[in-house]
Amino acid sequence: MSAQILDGKAIAADIRNGIKTKVDRMVSTGQRPPGLVVVLVGENTASQVYVRNKQRSCEEVGFLSELRQLPADTAQEELLSLIDELNSREEIDGILVQLPLPKQIDEEAVIERILPTKDVDGFHPYNVGRLALKMPILRPCTPKGVMTMLERTGQTLEGLDAVIIGQSNIVGRPMALELLAARCTITVCNSRTKDLVAKVKNADVVVAAVGRPNFVQGEWIEEGAMVIDVGINRLDNGSLCGDVDFDSAVQRAGWITPVPGGVGPMTIATLLENTLQARELHGANR
Repeated sequence: MSAQILDGKAIAADIRNGIKTKVDRMVSTGQRPPGLVVVLVGENTASQVYVRNKQRSCEEVGFLSELRQLPADTAQEELLSLIDELNSREEIDGILVQLPLPKQIDEEAVIERILPTKDVDGFHPYNVGRLALKMPILRPCTPKGVMTMLERTGQTLEGLDAVIIGQSNIVGRPMALELLAARCTITVCNSRTKDLVAKVKNADVVVAAVGRPNFVQGEWIEEGAMVIDVGINRLDNGSLCGDVDFDSAVQRAGWITPVPGGVGPMTIATLLENTLQARELHGANR
């Protein structure tokens, strides 16, 4: 068999169109548009690319978009002071501090300084905790985007066995919470997991977020499984690939995401969804 492709670009474009319609309606009734500020510390090349893509998407849907760029030697207190300023601005609904941060800055302290209702990345312990309790407000972007893609397959997730490879705070852990809420049976794997291949072979849903090029082999995939590749890796020849060996996995999976063009665009589209939701949380009078 050959898998059906979950086209993240197409799904993300559909989401952006829906958001733009809502924002246009909002503005036409005299309300202000959602506002997002992205904070970039330093000159990490990959981060600069991500930030440009986020800004472009914000402009496309009619958001107020602002970039605050700080030098790599910025002190933690200076960054926290900026976050305090942005927390107090009523026209700003979302604050996103692009990760990773320079080594002199404590990422956890920065995440916790953002107001939970402006935490459009969904990383604040308050938002992750609400997700764990099945009371989500602002959900982590990449896992939420993955759930949107899985919903687009039209397949029922209840009762399925799901394996997540990787346990990061950004993807693996909140992904487990999302799939648990969908009533899947969850296995989260890490570098110490025994007999990883056997666990993957028994999975109806595989989410790869391990950061190793072509790590998951096609022969590991159960026939008809849904395979979500969160990884994006640049090879020595300059090409991009995911954590799943796509060419072999596509022959066994029922559904699979490509890299690039899969989860990446969905993460940005979900950021826009979260920013619109944050605007709605803040009310029409602000």
